Amino acid sequence: MLHNLALGFSVAGTPFNLLLAFIGVLMGTLIGVLPGIGPMTGVALLIPLTFGMPPTSAIILMAGIYYGAMYGGSTTSILVNTPGESASVVTCLDGYEMAKKGRAGPALAAAAIGSFIAGTFATLALMAFGPVLAKVALHFGPPEFFALMVMGLTVVTSLAGRSMLKALFATLFGLAIAMIGIDLQSAAQRFTFGNPELMDGVEFLVVAIGLFALTEVFINISEMKHAKEVTTEKIQGGLWLTKEDWKRFWPSCTRGTLSGFFVGGIAGAGAAVASFVSYGIEKRMSKHKDELGKGAIEGVTGPESANNAAAGGSLIHLLCLGIPGSGTTAIMLGALIMLGLQPGPLLFTQQPEFVWGLIASMYIGNVMLLVLNLPLVGMWVKLLKVPEYLLTLFIIMFSFLGVYTMNNSIQDLVIMVLFGIIGYGMKRADIPASPVILGMVLGKQMEEKFRQSMVISDGSLSIFFSRPIALALLALAVISITNPYWKHIGAFVKGLFMKPEADAA
Repeated sequence: MLHNLALGFSVAGTPFNLLLAFIGVLMGTLIGVLPGIGPMTGVALLIPLTFGMPPTSAIILMAGIYYGAMYGGSTTSILVNTPGESASVVTCLDGYEMAKKGRAGPALAAAAIGSFIAGTFATLALMAFGPVLAKVALHFGPPEFFALMVMGLTVVTSLAGRSMLKALFATLFGLAIAMIGIDLQSAAQRFTFGNPELMDGVEFLVVAIGLFALTEVFINISEMKHAKEVTTEKIQGGLWLTKEDWKRFWPSCTRGTLSGFFVGGIAGAGAAVASFVSYGIEKRMSKHKDELGKGAIEGVTGPESANNAAAGGSLIHLLCLGIPGSGTTAIMLGALIMLGLQPGPLLFTQQPEFVWGLIASMYIGNVMLLVLNLPLVGMWVKLLKVPEYLLTLFIIMFSFLGVYTMNNSIQDLVIMVLFGIIGYGMKRADIPASPVILGMVLGKQMEEKFRQSMVISDGSLSIFFSRPIALALLALAVISITNPYWKHIGAFVKGLFMKPEADAA
């Protein structure tokens, strides 16, 4: 392994490949900062640059963009509540609250360091355990995928907001949005109202930016005096983690890294799902779970570590099986095939320079990203000194620009504004937005896996209970959704047994 890694560094360490790695991580960071673009669109836009390159150089550039976008997406999530890409939606929940409390610097530093640690671990794990984890993931069929997604929905629903009923409503609303478009089986139109532009469904980032960025704009406009007070609070505080922050950083970073790599290693589950799963784990296991959603550092470190670890995990299937583990790796696979290279099980033996050159470039890219991002924390925080009205215009401009450039569609802008208004109403009614986003992310995949399971079992639901992995995941889902009521049930049962003793006394 060390010999192969030395071979990889000899390939990745050439001046041309080092330059490509730097260009990739720099462009990726900028792509992540700009809302609406994201790693998938960024890689697709820059594929023409790889034409004529050797496959190793091309994958180094694309991997740099991928990792850089994972880093950069957290910046605007923390500073202006505008997710740069889908995997950073969860970071808004606590990152922006930290910024409002004057702790934007520690939030950005925690995101950068957590991303570096997770990215480095994912690279090591890809090198050592990639083929093994890929074999485990091969045991996941449609029933297991469906059960995993159900578990993810129930975890977030049970922990989002103060009211289970409101969180459940938000989840069902997200699933309903995911149903808009063409039915996968019958090709019939659903909820399109005769509008041809809705036949492909509603874009995820259109909804996310509306529910988070524009909602914040509407709230600031309606409470401008309060918004100015928040802005002055934002610029107080240091730029580095305190001793207490470090104590809380390490456990959440470890949990986010491990869970993110595992989720990313399962084909089809991308970085966005990994970040939601990580947030659910923090809600369950953190010693400061009551602070989550109110500016807890675990709510930044866990999801940011998870989405970067998932980026490495998703490369397992690309390299070991030739199967894309996410939308971004699907685009990378297509680009490599265009360049005459077919990833698959024999890649490690037939193309060692390619595989180990990529792995070595990921080490180098992670170091470059840390060096690029940490010194920029102070510069990013200075954005918060901008007057509130200019900051609001900045959010509006980037939101409209990001959404319009996805499809050049005016209708997307109208839908974004509509969801901004809906988000404002939800905020006033104390209905959480995160279950809406997760329901939308998983809706179509859940429907697809459920229907595939029904075809396999000839219409019998027993397939979910006769397969051990699916049954275990569904059991965890039931535990998650009933968890808020355990205390009440326990108190009731305890009362039943204690009553006779009290009467005897």
